[in-house]
Amino acid sequence: MSEQKVHWLTQEAYDRLKEELTERTEVTRPKISKAIEIAREEGDLKENGGYHAAKEDQGRNEARIRELKHLLEHAQVGRPEDTAEGAVSHGSTVTIEFPGGDHETMLVASREEKAHTDLEICSPDSPLGKALLGQHAGAEVSYELPNGRSMAVKVVEVHD
Repeated sequence: MSEQKVHWLTQEAYDRLKEELTERTEVTRPKISKAIEIAREEGDLKENGGYHAAKEDQGRNEARIRELKHLLEHAQVGRPEDTAEGAVSHGSTVTIEFPGGDHETMLVASREEKAHTDLEICSPDSPLGKALLGQHAGAEVSYELPNGRSMAVKVVEVHD
């Protein structure tokens, strides 16, 4: 049996996702079911745009519910305990320097964290995120770009 991937989340993100799941299951799902029921009563389903739109909404909502349940089921709130002091980990804000001197500050986290930050998100599962994890300020790391080339960046600063 394969090991499930852990999704590291802040408490805020976990609470927001839990709230979204409740909203989708207790409010949105019944609304969509009611819309489908009303559209069915109109007759001929082949040419019933309202029925087809409601069924599409239902499919999207149920897919998001499954995604939320999976995320929450495999979520860990906080950070991995084995992270060294001052090292990049899930939830760290890190400033990196690109070739040419450009700097960018980003949050190493899942896309679910985007709702409460203006920073760019760097997924810990992305090539850059994997290269940054465990690194300290001053480290130079390389990662593979989508075109197959390699890029080196320097870790300028790590914020907890």
